[in-house]
Formats: sequence, structure tokens, C-alpha cells
Amino acid sequence: MAYDEELAGRLRALLGDRAGLTEKKMFDGLAFLIGGNMAIAASGEGGILVRVDPEQSDELVATTPAVPMEMRGRQTAGWLRVDTADVADDAALGEWVERGTAYAASLPAK
Repeated sequence: MAYDEELAGRLRALLGDRAGLTEKKMFDGLAFLIGGNMAIAASGEGGILVRVDPEQSDELVATTPAVPMEMRGRQTAGWLRVDTADVADDAALGEWVERGTAYAASLPAK
């Protein structure tokens, strides 16, 4: 499945012209990176992938519609998946954009 072009466009609009922002196709989707670190992506499996502080993963899974991202059957702290329906409005999507970009910006640039 290809990533949702409309969702990618919404992400692009919310991200604006942030410093160090680049786009890259990865995980069968379109990822948005800050300083070379993935912040958020329109996933090829639908919805979004968001990179967050690993220490916040469990709390975010417990208090939001996010679930841990699985890759090759493994869950990795700091990588969350959110369904398209849960980011249907720009306010909800914007919260995830801010979480992802804040964490990516806190990492050393690649």
C-alpha cells in the first residue's frame, strides 16, 4: 500500500519551513526529518508514524490513540503509530507533528 498523499500534504503544510526539514521515502511511506532525524511520516500502512522520546512511549500509548510501531515483529520504544481516523482534523495531527519535531530536533544532527 502506498502512503496517503493527502495526509502527506497535510503533514507538509503543518511542518511549514522548519529549519533542517527534509523529506525522504522510507518505511514504504514519506518521512519528514529534522536535522536528518525522522520526526513523523505518512506511513505506507496508513496513518502516521511518529518518533517520540522513548521515555514517553508508554504514557502516550496509555493516554492517546497511539500504539507501538512494530517492525519485523518487534516493538521499539519511541516509535508510535497513529491511525488516519485519529488524526482526521489538523489540531490532532498538529499535536503529533509537534511531538515528533520536538524530539527529532533534540537529537544530534546527522
